[in-house]
Amino acid sequence: MHHTNPSGKSFKYLVLGVLLSFSFSRQSEQAFVLILLPDTQTYTSAYPEILQSQADWIAKNSENIAFVLQQGDITDNNNDKEWQVAAEAFRKLDGRVPYTVAPGNHDTGENGKAMTRTTGLFNKYFPYEKYSANPTFGGTFIPGTMDNTWHTFKAGGIDWLIFSLEFGPRTSVLSWASEVIESHPDHKVIINTHAYLYSDDTRMDSTRGHMWLPQEYGLGKNADPGAVNSGEQMWDKLVKNHPNIMFVFSGHVLNDGTGLLVSEGTHGNKVYQMMANYQGGVEGSVKGGNGFLRIITIDPGNASINVKTYSPYTDHFNEDPDQQFVIENVAF
Repeated sequence: MHHTNPSGKSFKYLVLGVLLSFSFSRQSEQAFVLILLPDTQTYTSAYPEILQSQADWIAKNSENIAFVLQQGDITDNNNDKEWQVAAEAFRKLDGRVPYTVAPGNHDTGENGKAMTRTTGLFNKYFPYEKYSANPTFGGTFIPGTMDNTWHTFKAGGIDWLIFSLEFGPRTSVLSWASEVIESHPDHKVIINTHAYLYSDDTRMDSTRGHMWLPQEYGLGKNADPGAVNSGEQMWDKLVKNHPNIMFVFSGHVLNDGTGLLVSEGTHGNKVYQMMANYQGGVEGSVKGGNGFLRIITIDPGNASINVKTYSPYTDHFNEDPDQQFVIENVAF
């Protein structure tokens, strides 16, 4: 629904702010919101106004949002023009709400072809010098680079640890993440990465006939078996092994652009794994996603996770069952 008023945008943002605040009227005092921004590549290449509208909305509603997570493929062709669009949008969040970004295959290698792990432009426009000064910033895999980072924050009475990991993370990166997790035993862990879950609600794996596996790109055709890891390999080498890992968020996959899997780790903890993607090429997508993003309300007091899909660009919720749902009886 579109709101018209002589005061224009300011009225619309007021309505949206109220909307976000009261969308979850049954939430407990502990509830907090994460925003997921998957695969913004078509916006940076063709519809910059859509990414700007997402950033404007997040900035206006920042007091309701604990963290913003971008799942990779920030750009489409890994060029300066597209990175400038991305950097301009994310600058609107600076000082308002903490955020983290992960490089996708389109952000890697010459022209975003992911033939190599070159991420010079990603690091130019999202520089370590800037982000390492943020209070949530914890560290990186390689000093001075942003390809693999971790953050900490507190929300809902819980200490949280977020990783943003490279496309098809190397085994050495997964080992590093394990070490950081082991040094934060009292934190609940969120893994944010580009390629992990598939649209059939299973983890990406070569044995399942999945497309777009990291192994199929140039950087994944390295003879070193640890050069890349698919979702299933990430599960085996990292995710299932830690009792405090709770979420994995990813994008990348087309088809219907959604996936959900709840799995039990080796310590009996449940891991909530979600894939969302609205880019051009996803079934039914308009203008590379039409501004849809995920609103994840985590409510420890009510032991629930509430997922909504909303576009600030069109002021519309997608109420399809795979885009709007509640998970209950969650052990925090």
